[in-house]
Amino acid sequence: MKISFANMTQPTSGAAVVFALEGSKLTDSAAALDKATKGALSRAIKASRFKGKRAQTLHVLGPAGSKLGRILLIGLGKPKDIGEKTWQRAGGYAYAGLAKSGLGTVSVMIDGIDGTKIKPADAAANLAFGAGLRSYRFDKYRTTEKDDAKPSIKSLRVLSRATAAARRAYGPLSKIADGVAMTRDLVSEPPNILYPATLAKQAKELTKLGVKVQVLGEAQMERLGMGALLGVGQGSRRESQMVVMQWNGAPRGSKDKPIAFVGKGVTFDTGGISLKPGAGMEDMKWDMGGSGVVIGLMKALAGRKAKVNVVGVVGLVENMPDGNAQRPGDIVTSMSGQTIEILNTDAEGRLVLADALHYTVDKFDPKFVVDLATLTGAIIIALGTEHAGMFSNNDQLCERLSKAGKEVDEKVWRFPLNDAYDKLINSPAADMQNIGGRGAGSITAAQFLQRFVGKTPWAHLDIAGVTWSKADAPTVPKGGTAFGVRLLDRLVANHYEKR
Repeated sequence: MKISFANMTQPTSGAAVVFALEGSKLTDSAAALDKATKGALSRAIKASRFKGKRAQTLHVLGPAGSKLGRILLIGLGKPKDIGEKTWQRAGGYAYAGLAKSGLGTVSVMIDGIDGTKIKPADAAANLAFGAGLRSYRFDKYRTTEKDDAKPSIKSLRVLSRATAAARRAYGPLSKIADGVAMTRDLVSEPPNILYPATLAKQAKELTKLGVKVQVLGEAQMERLGMGALLGVGQGSRRESQMVVMQWNGAPRGSKDKPIAFVGKGVTFDTGGISLKPGAGMEDMKWDMGGSGVVIGLMKALAGRKAKVNVVGVVGLVENMPDGNAQRPGDIVTSMSGQTIEILNTDAEGRLVLADALHYTVDKFDPKFVVDLATLTGAIIIALGTEHAGMFSNNDQLCERLSKAGKEVDEKVWRFPLNDAYDKLINSPAADMQNIGGRGAGSITAAQFLQRFVGKTPWAHLDIAGVTWSKADAPTVPKGGTAFGVRLLDRLVANHYEKR
């Protein structure tokens, strides 16, 4: 779908989208369109339950004899509550409400609204951003889908009285959307297509944006002593990889340490010898969700030329059961020198992250490191699909992540870490074991990771419940969500870019 910005005018064809405030008060452009259609909107409101509340929608047929086929009226709620998220969601509602209408062109009319804190240009840009996010489809393998089942919208025009400013504001948002789309693509790919080498190849595409990308193979990782990561992938015919991405966008002469993001990239997780149940195992294609977020984030930051130095590291493996697979009872030595007793080969993501985190901290000495992983089913029991679990050794980093999450609608919830939980992963045969007891599974997994970051400020985001959605949301169609790209981009923008 092509998104463009143009000066305010009355749409005469396709579909028009206009807005109302709570109390069914039409915005100026909606009132003008109502007048032009001889009261079509007013009559429809009176004949419906539409009150202009946030997220309410009302479909109105265009006037007889007109090429304007449909009008979509969207409620914005109370002016004091209208912000960037309101407009992003409105963009999602606009796209979703008209995607199957059969109309190819949509014109959205945006006015300045008294009592709101957002400028018309920013409102227009955020609406376009939300519409673009909602329009995502992963359909590359659909070969027999009928045309009338496909979205009909080919272009969306955002009409306002601040066209140039809206276009400028949309520029960086469109680059974030590109990063989100890349993450969704990666998470959606089938595991026979996306495996460590092909995922690494996708990451190397970022060199076109100025990202420095290095791919480490098994021989290099073996020389570095990455026995934890390599042990996970030893049952697969696919070679394990580690991808190191660097975006150096800070002004020349900056002596700031880089910031770092690390992602779990298990491209398919059978559980290994500790085999998962067959039902639902197909979902394990997105067990590389954390790595997908890191790659998409790097694309977003490089695309919008973020003024910051960032390192992204992803450990890529396939966890398969064969005659060479890791066994329960094995003891491996991590890059840090710490030994790990493997009690469950399905607790593999933390083994991948152990070496990836140590490598990142040891090589780059970052200001902080955030890791993302679809790490535990226990986090879904605790939080469902509403929040990601957050664990950290640094209060300030947690507060900043929480604030950024609320701003972009990617919410996180902090869990405790302490010595009592840490003791649950002590092993009688090695320095630690890779699982604790039955209780506090997400916490003991995080305690395991904490042993590999030293004193570096660190946060772990367990995104197992938020990486894939079985239902549509305003700006997130069902499927891969790319949860984390917008969150971490906002974290960077709020606190770590040089202005």
